[in-house]
Amino acid sequence: MEGLPASVAKRLQAVTYSERAVAYLQVDKNLALVSAGGDLQNYGLATVGVGKPVLDEVFFLQGLLPLLESPYYVPAVELAGGRVADLHLHSEGEWIWVMLLDVTTERDAARRVQQNAYKMTLLQEQEALLNRRLEAANAALLVSQRELQASREALFRAHEKLQRELTEAASYVRSLLPAPMVDPFAADWRFVPSAALGGDAFGYHWIDAEHFAMYLLDVCGHGVGSCLLSIAVLHLLQAGALRDVDFRDPSQLLAALNDTYQMKSNDDLYFTLWYGVYQPVSRRLDYGCAGHPPAVLVNPDAGAVQLLKAKGLPIGMMPGVRYPSETLTVPRQRYLYLLSDGAFEVEHADGTMMTFDEFLAMIVGPASSDSSDLDRLYQTLIANRGSGALEDDFSIVRFAL
Repeated sequence: MEGLPASVAKRLQAVTYSERAVAYLQVDKNLALVSAGGDLQNYGLATVGVGKPVLDEVFFLQGLLPLLESPYYVPAVELAGGRVADLHLHSEGEWIWVMLLDVTTERDAARRVQQNAYKMTLLQEQEALLNRRLEAANAALLVSQRELQASREALFRAHEKLQRELTEAASYVRSLLPAPMVDPFAADWRFVPSAALGGDAFGYHWIDAEHFAMYLLDVCGHGVGSCLLSIAVLHLLQAGALRDVDFRDPSQLLAALNDTYQMKSNDDLYFTLWYGVYQPVSRRLDYGCAGHPPAVLVNPDAGAVQLLKAKGLPIGMMPGVRYPSETLTVPRQRYLYLLSDGAFEVEHADGTMMTFDEFLAMIVGPASSDSSDLDRLYQTLIANRGSGALEDDFSIVRFAL
């Protein structure tokens, strides 16, 4: 090692010999193995036979001998046992020298680098694939968000349209209701439709000079369908438009309505109805009921009530039903209330339901013809509920008889 200090050259030689597992083969011109030395065991050459043809003893020299070029270098030759060696061959006179330097460590390190590079490439590809998927998912999410926003806007528009229709329907129902009256007796009412608009409707009118009809009906369900049926029935009652039916007879009228409005022909809708006919001169009241809450006759001086009940199924549930009527002579100084179930089926703020007796207690007692009494009743119900609206239509009619 020309130019190197002796100690450095010696140390370098020792390191190379120990770490590279240096071994050598000496071959003559007839390609016979003359001698071998160094760390032959490392390369699986510990048993090579001196004097034997070297190509028979050392397989990896096939094709390299005889040496055509000197020196000759063959890097990273795979040997038996998984070792890797650099081969250095050169001629010197009649001898060919073959030197082996172990580079297994470098090969393994290179493989690890290659494997890591492959892993890195794979990770990059996976990252790129994930990014593409994320981009696609984000794009799909954006489309979904736009569709959802469009659906929300369409739903909002539909809701607004429905609310307008419900408001218009409630206004139309209100326009069909009779005006309050004071002579020959007072009649007043309150009608507050629910947000969903139920099927309440009511009315009163003179059938003839002696008979006064009074009625309140409630179609099942909520919405425009229920409202339309209540309007149709109200028109029929106001116009007396049932042929061969005596509207002064509650039994006959209820039976005729039941035959006319069977639920199978009306989108499975049925309705309840309280119907009465009052004769002011004799103070006679004939009434019938089709599954409806009873009318309430109040004696304000005594603080007593009488429930005007009559048997009968709701209109439309079954054909051929008979509706018996009841008759009552109304004492003087009485208040008669017609009402729907929405007036008393009210949930308290604590979640319990108001009882009918609680409702009766609100209307029993001193009263006046002052219309504010009905307003106070409604406000009391709202206060008991603890919110700004009732769940069902609030319909109540009061007659001072």
